[in-house]
Amino acid sequence: MSDLIVKAAVKEGLDGQNVAADFYDALDEEVAELLEDAARRAAANDRKTVQPRDL
Repeated sequence: MSDLIVKAAVKEGLDGQNVAADFYDALDEEVAELLEDAARRAAANDRKTVQPRDL
């Protein structure tokens, strides 16, 4: 899977904090899992549209 996060946006969101290089990979994995879970919930409810409630 491609990168799901934008490093510049993460760094901006964590203004004033240092960000370890491996943090981005870990965050990308978490986001990928979140998306997979949301897609599964939508499918379980016979929907093709992922909605906020699937998070």
